[in-house]
Amino acid sequence: MGVINLSPDSFYPDSRVPSVPAALKTAERMIEEGADYLDVGAESSRPGAKPISEDEELAIILPVVKRLCQDFSIPVSVDTYKPGVAQRILDEGVSIINDITGLRYSEMASIIAEYNAGVVIMHMKGSPDNMQEDPYYDDCIGEIKQFLEQGIRAAEEAGIAPDRIWVDPGIGFGKTVQHNLKILANLDSFVSLRKPILLGTSRKSFIGKILDLPVVERLEGSLATAVIGFLKGARILRVHDVQETYRVIKIVDEILKAQNGK
Repeated sequence: MGVINLSPDSFYPDSRVPSVPAALKTAERMIEEGADYLDVGAESSRPGAKPISEDEELAIILPVVKRLCQDFSIPVSVDTYKPGVAQRILDEGVSIINDITGLRYSEMASIIAEYNAGVVIMHMKGSPDNMQEDPYYDDCIGEIKQFLEQGIRAAEEAGIAPDRIWVDPGIGFGKTVQHNLKILANLDSFVSLRKPILLGTSRKSFIGKILDLPVVERLEGSLATAVIGFLKGARILRVHDVQETYRVIKIVDEILKAQNGK
């Protein structure tokens, strides 16, 4: 899943896309590099980010998703938690709503169900503006799993098709470095939810803290987490670096096939 950032406040400056033509060019490149999905966001969710209004978000995102849905055949996902935004973009042909709040707003699930769209239920402790203020868990894996189970139930009860529900443990969203490492080490714990696992670790700050590197130098760390995530059960990798990730996972997959005698 290739990331297209429309927000000027995105944590990774090199991923920012300032115009519709630039978004289309980025999408074309990512598809050529192996992307199966495009994930578009207009509101930054980096630690400390401030929310923007529904009108501001729509003004940024609508012109882009209209063209992406018209010009390309692969599914378009939009990173939003606002039900009003979701409804407008689903009208344009968006296939997936990537909700960082995990369906915190109850009407979101019914809107997604109405359009027979897919949803990513992500775990986040708090909100982007406060989520990294000393996050604490008694049982990190257990609490995240319970939250995702509740989200799955809410989605299915609202009428979202069971095969259109993905889960995301929310790396970096209200987690310390050790929480993030624990999630990656125990990612297979979420396989029992019987939903595809989406993993978003690309160039995130925990990689930078471990390696003491700025965001522009975190590619190798991102690829390492992608490999571990894939081996532990992740099946959708949300990344900035599509070509590099695609090539690494292709090799890992071929090795696994040889190991299993295929």
